[in-house]
Amino acid sequence: MTEFLQQLINGLSLGAIYALIALGYTMVYGILRFINFAHSDVFMVGAFAGYYLSKYLPHESIRGGLAALAGAMIICAALGIIIERLAYRPLRNRSKLNVLITAIGVSLLLENAGQFFFGPNPKAYPVLFPVKAFGLGNGLVVSSNQLAVLVIAVALLVGLQFIVLKTKIGTAMRAVSFNPLAASLVGINNDVVISFTFGLGSALAAAGGILYSLNYQAIDPLMGILPGLKAFVAAVLGGIGNIPGAALGGLLLGVIETFAGGSHLSTYKDAIAFALLILILLFKPAGLLGRLQVEKV
Repeated sequence: MTEFLQQLINGLSLGAIYALIALGYTMVYGILRFINFAHSDVFMVGAFAGYYLSKYLPHESIRGGLAALAGAMIICAALGIIIERLAYRPLRNRSKLNVLITAIGVSLLLENAGQFFFGPNPKAYPVLFPVKAFGLGNGLVVSSNQLAVLVIAVALLVGLQFIVLKTKIGTAMRAVSFNPLAASLVGINNDVVISFTFGLGSALAAAGGILYSLNYQAIDPLMGILPGLKAFVAAVLGGIGNIPGAALGGLLLGVIETFAGGSHLSTYKDAIAFALLILILLFKPAGLLGRLQVEKV
Protein backbone atom coordinates (compact mmCIF):
# COMPACT_ATOMS: atom_id res chain seq x y z
CA MET A 1 0.00 0.00 0.00
CA THR A 2 2.85 2.39 0.81
CA GLU A 3 4.43 1.79 -2.59
CA PHE A 4 1.05 2.24 -4.27
CA LEU A 5 0.47 5.60 -2.56
CA GLN A 6 4.00 6.77 -3.34
CA GLN A 7 3.56 5.94 -7.02
CA LEU A 8 0.18 7.65 -6.97
CA ILE A 9 1.75 10.85 -5.65
CA ASN A 10 4.49 10.65 -8.30
CA GLY A 11 1.89 10.03 -11.01
CA LEU A 12 -0.29 12.96 -9.96
CA SER A 13 2.76 15.24 -10.02
CA LEU A 14 3.62 14.15 -13.56
CA GLY A 15 -0.02 14.22 -14.63
CA ALA A 16 -0.44 17.81 -13.42
CA ILE A 17 2.33 18.84 -15.83
CA TYR A 18 0.69 16.97 -18.72
CA ALA A 19 -2.61 18.65 -17.81
CA LEU A 20 -1.10 22.15 -18.07
CA ILE A 21 0.29 21.39 -21.53
CA ALA A 22 -2.89 19.63 -22.68
CA LEU A 23 -4.99 22.69 -21.81
CA GLY A 24 -3.24 24.68 -24.53
CA TYR A 25 -4.06 22.04 -27.13
CA THR A 26 -7.67 21.75 -26.04
CA MET A 27 -8.38 25.51 -25.86
CA VAL A 28 -7.02 26.19 -29.35
CA TYR A 29 -8.90 23.19 -30.75
CA GLY A 30 -12.09 24.29 -29.02
CA ILE A 31 -12.01 27.65 -30.81
CA LEU A 32 -10.25 27.02 -34.13
CA ARG A 33 -10.73 23.26 -34.57
CA PHE A 34 -7.09 22.49 -35.30
CA ILE A 35 -4.15 21.07 -33.37
CA ASN A 36 -1.33 23.52 -32.68
CA PHE A 37 1.66 21.19 -32.88
CA ALA A 38 4.00 24.11 -32.14
CA HIS A 39 2.58 24.16 -28.62
CA SER A 40 5.08 21.56 -27.39
CA ASP A 41 7.95 23.82 -28.44
CA VAL A 42 6.44 26.78 -26.60
CA PHE A 43 6.73 24.46 -23.58
CA MET A 44 10.47 24.21 -24.35
CA VAL A 45 10.83 27.99 -24.70
CA GLY A 46 9.14 28.40 -21.32
CA ALA A 47 11.67 26.10 -19.68
CA PHE A 48 14.58 28.06 -21.19
CA ALA A 49 12.97 31.38 -20.26
CA GLY A 50 12.84 30.23 -16.64
CA TYR A 51 16.45 29.03 -16.91
CA TYR A 52 17.79 32.41 -18.05
CA LEU A 53 15.54 34.47 -15.78
CA SER A 54 16.71 32.48 -12.77
CA LYS A 55 20.22 33.90 -13.23
CA TYR A 56 18.93 37.32 -12.17
CA LEU A 57 16.68 36.11 -9.34
CA PRO A 58 17.37 34.65 -5.89
CA HIS A 59 18.00 30.89 -6.04
CA GLU A 60 16.18 28.46 -3.79
CA SER A 61 13.69 31.16 -2.88
CA ILE A 62 9.91 30.86 -3.20
CA ARG A 63 9.69 34.49 -4.28
CA GLY A 64 12.47 34.04 -6.86
CA GLY A 65 10.94 30.81 -8.19
CA LEU A 66 7.49 32.37 -8.57
CA ALA A 67 9.04 35.42 -10.28
CA ALA A 68 10.83 33.16 -12.79
CA LEU A 69 7.59 31.27 -13.36
CA ALA A 70 5.59 34.46 -13.94
CA GLY A 71 8.27 35.92 -16.23
CA ALA A 72 8.41 32.76 -18.36
CA MET A 73 4.61 32.70 -18.62
CA ILE A 74 4.55 36.31 -19.83
CA ILE A 75 7.30 35.64 -22.41
CA CYS A 76 5.52 32.56 -23.77
CA ALA A 77 2.14 34.30 -23.78
CA ALA A 78 3.68 36.97 -26.03
CA LEU A 79 5.27 34.26 -28.18
CA GLY A 80 1.94 32.46 -28.57
CA ILE A 81 0.21 35.68 -29.63
CA ILE A 82 2.98 36.41 -32.17
CA ILE A 83 2.75 32.89 -33.62
CA GLU A 84 -1.02 33.20 -33.99
CA ARG A 85 -0.77 36.65 -35.59
CA LEU A 86 1.98 35.84 -38.08
CA ALA A 87 1.50 32.14 -38.88
CA TYR A 88 -2.12 31.14 -38.27
CA ARG A 89 -4.30 34.21 -38.74
CA PRO A 90 -3.51 34.58 -42.48
CA LEU A 91 -4.60 30.94 -42.97
CA ARG A 92 -7.76 31.09 -40.88
CA ASN A 93 -10.08 30.74 -43.87
CA ARG A 94 -7.87 28.25 -45.70
CA SER A 95 -7.89 24.47 -45.62
CA LYS A 96 -7.22 22.84 -42.24
CA LEU A 97 -4.45 20.88 -43.95
CA ASN A 98 -2.63 24.15 -44.73
CA VAL A 99 -2.85 25.18 -41.09
CA LEU A 100 -1.66 21.76 -39.92
CA ILE A 101 1.40 21.89 -42.17
CA THR A 102 2.12 25.42 -40.96
CA ALA A 103 1.91 24.28 -37.34
CA ILE A 104 4.48 21.56 -38.02
CA GLY A 105 6.68 24.15 -39.75
CA VAL A 106 6.46 26.52 -36.78
CA SER A 107 7.36 23.63 -34.49
CA LEU A 108 10.48 22.81 -36.52
CA LEU A 109 11.39 26.51 -36.64
CA LEU A 110 11.26 26.81 -32.85
CA GLU A 111 13.27 23.62 -32.36
CA ASN A 112 16.02 24.70 -34.73
CA ALA A 113 16.02 28.27 -33.42
CA GLY A 114 16.38 26.80 -29.93
CA GLN A 115 19.41 24.79 -31.02
CA PHE A 116 20.92 27.91 -32.59
CA PHE A 117 20.34 30.31 -29.68
CA PHE A 118 20.45 27.98 -26.67
CA GLY A 119 22.90 25.41 -27.99
CA PRO A 120 22.19 21.72 -28.69
CA ASN A 121 23.66 20.33 -25.47
CA PRO A 122 21.52 19.66 -22.38
CA LYS A 123 21.71 22.21 -19.57
CA ALA A 124 21.37 21.50 -15.86
CA TYR A 125 18.30 23.26 -14.53
CA PRO A 126 18.79 25.61 -11.56
CA VAL A 127 17.09 25.07 -8.21
CA LEU A 128 14.23 27.58 -8.16
CA PHE A 129 12.46 26.55 -4.96
CA PRO A 130 13.93 25.37 -1.64
CA VAL A 131 14.60 21.63 -1.82
CA LYS A 132 13.10 19.65 1.03
CA ALA A 133 11.48 16.27 1.59
CA PHE A 134 8.30 15.92 3.63
CA GLY A 135 7.45 12.62 5.30
CA LEU A 136 3.75 11.73 5.34
CA GLY A 137 4.12 8.66 7.52
CA ASN A 138 4.42 4.97 6.65
CA GLY A 139 7.42 5.71 4.45
CA LEU A 140 5.61 8.14 2.13
CA VAL A 141 7.75 11.05 0.96
CA VAL A 142 6.81 14.15 -1.04
CA SER A 143 9.60 16.37 -2.34
CA SER A 144 9.25 20.15 -2.33
CA ASN A 145 9.41 20.09 -6.15
CA GLN A 146 6.47 17.68 -6.34
CA LEU A 147 4.57 19.81 -3.86
CA ALA A 148 5.31 22.93 -5.91
CA VAL A 149 4.09 21.17 -9.06
CA LEU A 150 0.81 20.13 -7.46
CA VAL A 151 0.10 23.46 -5.74
CA ILE A 152 0.98 25.61 -8.77
CA ALA A 153 -0.87 23.34 -11.21
CA VAL A 154 -4.03 23.36 -9.08
CA ALA A 155 -3.84 27.15 -8.68
CA LEU A 156 -3.46 27.64 -12.44
CA LEU A 157 -6.29 25.22 -13.24
CA VAL A 158 -8.61 27.00 -10.81
CA GLY A 159 -7.55 30.36 -12.27
CA LEU A 160 -8.22 29.13 -15.80
CA GLN A 161 -11.65 27.84 -14.84
CA PHE A 162 -12.43 31.20 -13.24
CA ILE A 163 -11.36 33.08 -16.39
CA VAL A 164 -13.41 30.87 -18.68
CA LEU A 165 -16.58 30.79 -16.58
CA LYS A 166 -16.63 34.08 -14.66
CA THR A 167 -15.10 36.80 -16.87
CA LYS A 168 -16.20 38.66 -19.98
CA ILE A 169 -13.27 37.39 -22.03
CA GLY A 170 -14.12 33.86 -20.88
CA THR A 171 -17.71 34.31 -22.00
CA ALA A 172 -16.42 35.57 -25.35
CA MET A 173 -14.15 32.51 -25.64
CA ARG A 174 -17.09 30.18 -25.10
CA ALA A 175 -19.19 32.14 -27.60
CA VAL A 176 -16.50 32.00 -30.29
CA SER A 177 -16.03 28.29 -29.63
CA PHE A 178 -19.76 27.65 -30.04
CA ASN A 179 -20.39 29.84 -33.10
CA PRO A 180 -17.73 32.30 -34.39
CA LEU A 181 -20.08 33.98 -36.86
CA ALA A 182 -22.82 34.61 -34.30
CA ALA A 183 -20.19 35.85 -31.83
CA SER A 184 -18.92 38.42 -34.31
CA LEU A 185 -22.48 39.54 -35.08
CA VAL A 186 -23.10 40.45 -31.43
CA GLY A 187 -19.94 42.56 -31.24
CA ILE A 188 -17.24 40.13 -30.11
CA ASN A 189 -13.85 40.75 -31.68
CA ASN A 190 -12.88 37.22 -32.72
CA ASP A 191 -9.27 38.18 -33.42
CA VAL A 192 -8.78 39.45 -29.87
CA VAL A 193 -10.41 36.36 -28.37
CA ILE A 194 -8.31 33.97 -30.46
CA SER A 195 -5.08 35.83 -29.66
CA PHE A 196 -5.97 35.79 -25.97
CA THR A 197 -6.60 32.04 -26.15
CA PHE A 198 -3.20 31.43 -27.74
CA GLY A 199 -1.53 33.62 -25.14
CA LEU A 200 -3.29 31.92 -22.25
CA GLY A 201 -2.51 28.41 -23.52
CA SER A 202 1.13 29.34 -24.15
CA ALA A 203 1.46 30.76 -20.63
CA LEU A 204 0.22 27.46 -19.19
CA ALA A 205 2.70 25.58 -21.39
CA ALA A 206 5.50 27.75 -20.00
CA ALA A 207 4.44 26.88 -16.45
CA GLY A 208 4.42 23.22 -17.43
CA GLY A 209 7.90 23.57 -18.93
CA ILE A 210 9.37 25.00 -15.72
CA LEU A 211 7.64 22.46 -13.47
CA TYR A 212 8.75 19.60 -15.73
CA SER A 213 12.33 20.88 -15.66
CA LEU A 214 12.33 21.12 -11.87
CA ASN A 215 11.55 17.40 -11.67
CA TYR A 216 13.87 16.20 -14.45
CA GLN A 217 16.62 18.82 -13.88
CA ALA A 218 17.86 18.99 -17.49
CA ILE A 219 16.64 20.90 -20.54
CA ASP A 220 17.48 20.92 -24.25
CA PRO A 221 15.88 22.38 -27.40
CA LEU A 222 14.14 19.10 -28.27
CA MET A 223 12.75 18.46 -24.81
CA GLY A 224 9.18 19.38 -25.78
CA ILE A 225 8.62 16.66 -28.38
CA LEU A 226 7.72 13.68 -26.17
CA PRO A 227 5.91 15.57 -23.37
CA GLY A 228 4.00 17.49 -26.03
CA LEU A 229 2.87 14.30 -27.75
CA LYS A 230 1.83 12.79 -24.42
CA ALA A 231 -0.08 15.95 -23.51
CA PHE A 232 -1.88 15.66 -26.85
CA VAL A 233 -2.78 12.08 -25.90
CA ALA A 234 -4.05 13.43 -22.57
CA ALA A 235 -6.21 16.03 -24.35
CA VAL A 236 -7.73 13.35 -26.60
CA LEU A 237 -8.18 11.00 -23.63
CA GLY A 238 -10.15 13.59 -21.68
CA GLY A 239 -12.01 14.95 -24.70
CA ILE A 240 -10.32 17.40 -27.06
CA GLY A 241 -11.90 20.83 -26.70
CA ASN A 242 -13.05 20.13 -23.12
CA ILE A 243 -11.05 21.94 -20.41
CA PRO A 244 -11.95 19.68 -17.45
CA GLY A 245 -11.38 16.73 -19.77
CA ALA A 246 -7.83 17.88 -20.57
CA ALA A 247 -7.05 18.16 -16.86
CA LEU A 248 -8.52 14.73 -16.15
CA GLY A 249 -6.73 13.17 -19.12
CA GLY A 250 -3.39 14.61 -18.01
CA LEU A 251 -3.76 13.27 -14.47
CA LEU A 252 -4.84 9.83 -15.67
CA LEU A 253 -2.00 9.58 -18.18
CA GLY A 254 0.56 10.65 -15.58
CA VAL A 255 -0.68 8.03 -13.11
CA ILE A 256 -0.79 5.27 -15.74
CA GLU A 257 2.70 6.10 -17.00
CA THR A 258 4.14 6.20 -13.47
CA PHE A 259 2.66 2.86 -12.47
CA ALA A 260 3.86 1.33 -15.74
CA GLY A 261 7.35 2.75 -15.11
CA GLY A 262 7.44 1.13 -11.68
CA SER A 263 6.59 -2.33 -13.01
CA HIS A 264 8.07 -4.83 -15.43
CA LEU A 265 6.50 -2.71 -18.22
CA SER A 266 8.89 0.19 -17.59
CA THR A 267 10.56 -0.29 -20.99
CA TYR A 268 7.22 0.20 -22.71
CA LYS A 269 5.78 3.09 -20.69
CA ASP A 270 5.94 5.49 -23.66
CA ALA A 271 4.33 2.91 -25.95
CA ILE A 272 1.53 2.45 -23.41
CA ALA A 273 0.59 6.14 -23.73
CA PHE A 274 0.20 5.91 -27.49
CA ALA A 275 -1.55 2.55 -27.30
CA LEU A 276 -4.02 4.28 -25.00
CA LEU A 277 -4.55 6.95 -27.69
CA ILE A 278 -5.36 4.28 -30.28
CA LEU A 279 -7.83 2.57 -27.94
CA ILE A 280 -9.57 5.85 -27.14
CA LEU A 281 -9.89 6.73 -30.82
CA LEU A 282 -11.29 3.27 -31.57
CA PHE A 283 -13.80 2.88 -28.75
CA LYS A 284 -14.53 6.40 -27.45
CA PRO A 285 -13.32 8.94 -30.00
CA ALA A 286 -14.92 11.88 -28.17
CA GLY A 287 -12.84 11.16 -25.04
CA LEU A 288 -13.93 10.59 -21.46
CA LEU A 289 -15.73 13.93 -21.01
CA GLY A 290 -16.20 14.90 -24.65
CA ARG A 291 -19.40 14.65 -26.65
CA LEU A 292 -19.79 13.56 -30.24
CA GLN A 293 -21.03 16.41 -32.43
CA VAL A 294 -22.52 16.36 -35.89
CA GLU A 295 -20.69 18.65 -38.29
CA LYS A 296 -22.12 19.96 -41.55
CA VAL A 297 -19.94 19.39 -44.60
